[in-house]
Amino acid sequence: MHQVTRFHGPRATGVAALDGVSLSCPAGSWTAVMGPSGSGKSTLLHCAAGLDRVTSGRVFLAGRDITAAPERVLTEMRRRTIGFVFQSFNLISSLTAEQNVAFPAKLAGTRVSKSEVRQVLAGVGLADRAGHRPRELSGGQQQRVAIARAMISRPAVLFADEPTGALDSHSAKAVLDLLRTMVRSAGQTIVMVTHDPAVAAGADAVVFLSDGRIVDRMEQPSTRGVAERLARLEG
Repeated sequence: MHQVTRFHGPRATGVAALDGVSLSCPAGSWTAVMGPSGSGKSTLLHCAAGLDRVTSGRVFLAGRDITAAPERVLTEMRRRTIGFVFQSFNLISSLTAEQNVAFPAKLAGTRVSKSEVRQVLAGVGLADRAGHRPRELSGGQQQRVAIARAMISRPAVLFADEPTGALDSHSAKAVLDLLRTMVRSAGQTIVMVTHDPAVAAGADAVVFLSDGRIVDRMEQPSTRGVAERLARLEG
């Protein structure tokens, strides 16, 4: 994205959730976005993914300018180019893991074979849980099903909003190890919002927001380094 501004309400009296933000996330990299509450983290993620329209500036996704793209184009890109993972797993309780993974493709009118679904589940370490319903899975397993569901379309970019926020430390580590493997082994591009320095430290780079502006960036982050910079912003 380039010089992106996002106002909530009229420009004259509204609030600038993003104020002239420029951010580039190279293919095959993992970028974490951090900042105090209300800093614009989720707005940045939503604008980058085409879920929210920008007030000014330009947004590029997988090499395509989507700033003024019609809704039908954005819908198609959400189905084929973008994957989403959120803090709440949003799995359908009556469906098995296998059926949950295949469900978005079914809604889009796209056929995915059972072997493709099984392969994606195997990729997140759940080959033996394909027939289990969400209530029969742990929180970490449910989040891995959600990741498999996002990956079934082989998206160019995986957007994650607090993907470990609802998990215990053991489950969170398993999910982070999975995301790291996806980047290192498969060249997956990930853009993630998190409030946890330990989670952010797994990324290639951390971008810090404050009052809708990027105020810092850390390459090859460490948990301690991220925590110290975040504490300065929150203080």
